[in-house]
Amino acid sequence: MTLLTSEQREGFLTTNGIRLHYVSQGQGKLMLFLHGFPEFWYSWRHQLPEFAKDYHAVAIDLRGYNDSDKPPSRDAYSMEEFVKDIDGAITGLGYEDCILVAHDWGGAIAWVFAYEYPHRVEKLIVLNIPHPAKFLKGLFTSPQIFRSWYIFFFQLPLLPELWLKKNNYRTIANIFSEMAIDKSAFSPEDLEAYKNAAAKEGALTAMVNYYRGIFSKFPSSSQIPTEKLDIPTLMIWGEEDTALGKELTYGTEEYVRDFTVKYIPDCSHWVQQERPDLVNQYIREFLARD
Repeated sequence: MTLLTSEQREGFLTTNGIRLHYVSQGQGKLMLFLHGFPEFWYSWRHQLPEFAKDYHAVAIDLRGYNDSDKPPSRDAYSMEEFVKDIDGAITGLGYEDCILVAHDWGGAIAWVFAYEYPHRVEKLIVLNIPHPAKFLKGLFTSPQIFRSWYIFFFQLPLLPELWLKKNNYRTIANIFSEMAIDKSAFSPEDLEAYKNAAAKEGALTAMVNYYRGIFSKFPSSSQIPTEKLDIPTLMIWGEEDTALGKELTYGTEEYVRDFTVKYIPDCSHWVQQERPDLVNQYIREFLARD
């Protein structure tokens, strides 16, 4: 099954010593999309055609995912490396800056990238991922610590990979289908695509290594950016996220000078796939602002 439409192109770029795979559509200003766990570029299948009408819409596979390189070293999965990847990707695509759109782990990377490379980000759009300062404050509080059980489970050797792989990668499919409020958002073909991406050699360990690196290099509160971000930022949040509580969004305006949040009721963590109509509408409205 081909996942690309006739208007889409795939390619590879070299950045930070690795090769990243991407899918692109359209022409114009760069609109760069970053996915989360356990996804790949395909999680933006509803956004690429929409925003290709006005932008060069590019969704990359983060390092370790799908057709991108999967460095074997656990140390290769650190925030320092992730942000370097994105900096090099923008250059590799032939641009100086971009509109950055990101979900989950991609969003965590996007927040840090926006602080460290503000000249590279014209506007920031994050989906179901809190500001780093809000996440650090909230992670060890109840009930968030119970929602984040998987982060602690993923610190174990081998067991997480076996769990994700069991029953022909059925756990990967269940992460989407069981969390979703609207079960029709994921067709059998969609779930098969995610399973196939996870089944690629080295992918499961690479994906889990994102989490294994959290505590080995866990930032102290003094290392988390708390100054106000000057980049216009839109946050879109599916309210029925079982992994990240809505309360993590409260007070984000303390850290972002120009901040807008849009909540989507009856919607899970997979917000851009479950409610692409509203997500695309809110992004359009945000981009139309002066």
